[in-house]
Parts: sequence; structure tokens; C-alpha cells
Amino acid sequence: MGSMNEAKGFVAHSFTHIVIGGGTAGLVVASRLSEDASITVGVLEAGPAAPDEPRINVPGRLGETLFTEYDWQFETIPQPGLGGRTLPWNRGKVLGGSSAMNFMMWCRGNKGDYDAWEKLGNMGWGWGGMLPYVKKSETVQVPTREYQEKHQAHYDQDYHGTRGPLHTIYSAEYGASSQYWHETLENLGVESNRSHMSGSSVGAWTALTAVDPSTQQRCYSAPAYYLPASHRENLVLLTNATVRNVILEKDKGLDEYITRGVRFVHASNEYTVSVSGEIILAAGTVQSPQLLELSGIGNPEILRAAGIEPLVANPNVGENLQEHMLKPDDRQLSSNLEPAKARTETMMIYELDPSILTPEVLRSDPLLAAAADEQYETSKSGPRTAVGYSAAYLPFSHYTTAEEISRLTSHLSSTSKIDPTTQNDTRLRDQILSSRFSSPSPSGQIEFLFDVSNYSPFFKSEPGKRYGTMMQMLQYPFSVGSIHIPASSSNNRPTDSDDKPVINPRYYEGPGGEVDFLTMTAAQKFGHKICETLPLKSIIVKRVFPPLPDSVAEGEAEEEKWEDWVRDTTLTDWHPVGTCAMGGDEGIKGGVVDERLRVYGVSGLRVCDASVMPLQIAAHLQATVYAIGEKGADMIREDWLGRGG
Repeated sequence: MGSMNEAKGFVAHSFTHIVIGGGTAGLVVASRLSEDASITVGVLEAGPAAPDEPRINVPGRLGETLFTEYDWQFETIPQPGLGGRTLPWNRGKVLGGSSAMNFMMWCRGNKGDYDAWEKLGNMGWGWGGMLPYVKKSETVQVPTREYQEKHQAHYDQDYHGTRGPLHTIYSAEYGASSQYWHETLENLGVESNRSHMSGSSVGAWTALTAVDPSTQQRCYSAPAYYLPASHRENLVLLTNATVRNVILEKDKGLDEYITRGVRFVHASNEYTVSVSGEIILAAGTVQSPQLLELSGIGNPEILRAAGIEPLVANPNVGENLQEHMLKPDDRQLSSNLEPAKARTETMMIYELDPSILTPEVLRSDPLLAAAADEQYETSKSGPRTAVGYSAAYLPFSHYTTAEEISRLTSHLSSTSKIDPTTQNDTRLRDQILSSRFSSPSPSGQIEFLFDVSNYSPFFKSEPGKRYGTMMQMLQYPFSVGSIHIPASSSNNRPTDSDDKPVINPRYYEGPGGEVDFLTMTAAQKFGHKICETLPLKSIIVKRVFPPLPDSVAEGEAEEEKWEDWVRDTTLTDWHPVGTCAMGGDEGIKGGVVDERLRVYGVSGLRVCDASVMPLQIAAHLQATVYAIGEKGADMIREDWLGRGG
């Protein structure tokens, strides 16, 4: 992987299918398709393979690959809703994609999240259609009954897979705060959810993590899906290969475009590889729309400005970007921090009891780090395995008043029902989002999570002190943004894949953005209330960021004003979706792909990754993305065999 000779060998193959992007979903698709000997699959991945990289493999070193050679290091344009700030958008540039650099949390959305996709007209993508594929991807390590009771790590066998490639476990080690989480939330009227994978994540629960129990290493798409299949002669991988565009040709008989191959660069040389069947774009929410536009599929105005000839007009390409919001990110990784994730979130920092061991202590103390490394190498235990999380997903109604909910929904009545860019009618989408404020089956609109480390880029740790972070993450954003290729900077050179895409999430913009802002502001009060409640409070010395105002006594934070702080410190949670969304009943007027993930207006081209999700879900994304890969692979194989492939 990596030499020019390998590139020449790659293009010499006769591929029936080519997968662009060897990431989370892409390797699922490639592995599953290559189970059929009649299919020959080529995979083009821009990053390197890193099977022995400890910064990826060791669970307790999560976050160390951010802003490194394994990271695309994207960035948003300045956001008016955040006071003009830009935010880094970290995405995996390595075999395995972002599954090699995420926080390994394994959970699912609510039943209603997936049913909403089907309500938009995407048949087969509801809870009933998705659950078999989530289970197909997973092998869960069943915890003992004693372990379940000790860590509130409950298991419902009807909702877990036992023979999938991806291993999930309840962590062997937890941070000091986890033991207090459930009792603290119960003292605030939040019940523990003993079956949070069964269609409702509302309540407090302990999360599974994507870790192989036999090795105590991160389990991600490269070792789980690709390596076991890498011996197959009909599966060919080329790493360090940057795709330029998909080659399309007009089929005059059908009056549509068909795929002929892929143009890519490897070791500074350009190549073209042909395909006899289909090309599957699995480059993620940022780069799948980028590559569609570079191939001539998208908004003609954007394409012409980039020097690209429009072939298939579809203004939906790159639109419908939806992001979880967090408070804060890690530069979003400062030297004493760990990374945040990609929705929108906020983070409050608390000083902890000095006896508590935190990851940042290991980063600042070489002797403690060496001891932790030795313990991990010799016994696969200790702080390098401590990636267990306890979370709470709560409906807005749990921590605010009916009057506040009415105030929020009044903002939605002023929202235009026609998208100004795509001219799409957004009434059904807005109705689904609005119903979550008053539904009799509540959804977790905010994720609350406390972890022992300083995750904030806005607060610098003092040497010798220990810190914890209270995170609030918005799950169902009304803010909708876009990702597009930039205009050409030269009349002589069209935009290409070396030009970073223009990422504009439009955080907190417009009437819908105002709803997001008010929702996040209200969440801060409850987040602080969690930290002021026993027994979690017993390990907390004080809140240090934002510092408690002198005018507000400890325990009276209801009087605090959070608006400026929320706008100044909101971050991405790194869970972007929707830029190549399924169009459902609206077809090409409402999306980019149909319910079988076929790109409208092109024969032989599909998208299979988080970008096809039409609406955001209340969950960390990886389990859903693996399921999209599994379901997409089945569809692609069915259609190939059905046409006599």
C-alpha cells in the first residue's frame, strides 16, 4: 500500500465495484460485497493503513490522533451565530476513517428517529428495517449479572448482535464519576434506562464501547471488517490515493449519465480506473458531496463557479447539513485536553478531589504514563482501558417549564417553509422536529455526560489540579447548513479535491437556530444542577469554568445568565449528517439519493455513509453508520445479482 507500482497494479484489475473511502461504512460495504466471488471490489482510501498505531489502538489514548497525519483537519467558515468564530472539524484520514479516531461510544437512536426517515418516504429505513443491520454488525460481550448491577450496565439480548465483526463491551475500567452517575440522576428524578438499545435512549444509562475484549484494543472498521477479508483475491485496497472525481458518460439511449470509472492521484501521479458495475461513494458527510460536485453533480451555479461542467443538476447536493452541538471542542484539543465530538455541545469545567486520576494527569506526568503503559501491556488493565461512559438523554420537558416550551415553539411559526437554496418544502421535516417538544413518547433532546478530564479549549488546567467536564449536547438541531466545493481561485485551474470544502453549519442562525440557542441555554442550568447534586457533588471542589458569578451563591445557579457564554463557547460534537440525504417521497426535489442509495440522475452511482441520513438522530453515530453500510451492501448485492451480474 503506497507505491506507484501498487497503483498501476490496482488500475489493471477488472472491478465490478469500486468503493471510494475506506472508512466506517466503506469497509463494511467492501467486505460484504467481496463475500460474493462474482463481485470484484476495489477500495480507494486517501489515508494510510495504521494497524499498529498505539494512538489509535489503545483505548485510553483516544483523542491523540486529532490534528495529526491521520486527520483531515477541516474547519468551518466563520459562524455569525457563534460571534464569528470558526470551528475545527476533525475527520479520519486513515484506513478505518473516523471509526479510528472517535470516542468508541456504542449506542443507537430512538425508534422514532429512524421511523422519521421512513415517514419522509424512505421505505425500509425505519426502526424495523434498521435493527437487523445494527445487530448484524455487532458481537456484544455479555456482562455478568454482578457486573450489570455494579455498573448499571444492563443487557437485553433481544436487541444485540452476537456474531458480527464489530466487538462491543462494557468497559473494564470507568472514571471516578461513573460510580455516582445513576444515583445522582435518580436524585433529580431521572430513572435509569435498563434497555437503552431497545428503541428509547431516554434516561440515565451506561454505554457500551467499541473495544475488542480479547485484546483490549479499539475495534473499528479496519480490523473488524477489512483485515479478516484482506486475503480475498476479489478485494483490492489502495491507500494514500486521493480521488479527483467519478467519470461519467452520457447514455443517449436512456438519456442519463452512467459511471465509467474513477480518476485519482497516488504518489503525485494521476490514474484512471474503470468499473463495469457500480461506484459507491463512502467518503463521509464532508467529502461525499464534495466528490459529487467535482464530478459535475450538484447546484449548477456552484459548479460553474468552481470551473466544473454541470452534468446533473441537483441543488440538494451538499445541503441539509445537520450537526450535534457541544460546549466545547479541543483546540478543540489543547495540550491539556481531550477532544470533543461533532454535534453542538457546551462544557462546564469543575475542579475535582485531588486524589482522582484523570487522563490529563497521565499526559503531564511521564512516570505515571509509563506505569499505565506497562500495566496495559502486561495485563490489559488500568487507566489505559478506562473509556467507559455514563450518559443521560433527557427531553426538554424534564428540565424546563411548559411556558418555556411554548416560547420555543412560537419561534418555529415564523420559520419559512420553503428552503431558499433548494426551494424544498420543509413543513414535514419541521413538523417532525417540533413534535419532539410535546410528544407523549419523549425523546432525548439533550445528552448530558460528565467525565473526569478537562475537555475545554477555553480553560487552561492548573498544574497539580484535577478536573472534570460536564457536557451538554444538542441532539435534534433546527439549524441546517451546507458543505460545498469552493469557487475556483484561478481561471486556469478548476477546483479539485485538494481544495478544502466550504463547511457552513449555520449554528444558531435563523428562527430555527434561535430555538437551538434557547434549548442549549436552558440545558446549562440543569447540567450545573447535576454537578450540585449528591453523590456526584462529593468529588467536586467547585466550578471553575465558567466561574460562578459573585452575585450568585453556590446552589442558586438558576439565577445565572448563560446566553453570552453559550454563544462564545459552543462547539461541534463531530456528528455531521445529511449532505447527500435520501429524498423520500420528494425524490430529486428533496434529496440526493433514493431509498436504495442510488444517486438521482446517474446509473451505477450510490452513496453509503452518514451523509444519506435525512434527519439527525439522538445518539453517537457509529453504530448507525455501520448499519447503513450493512444495509447498503445488501441492496447493492441484491441489485447486482438481480441484473445477472
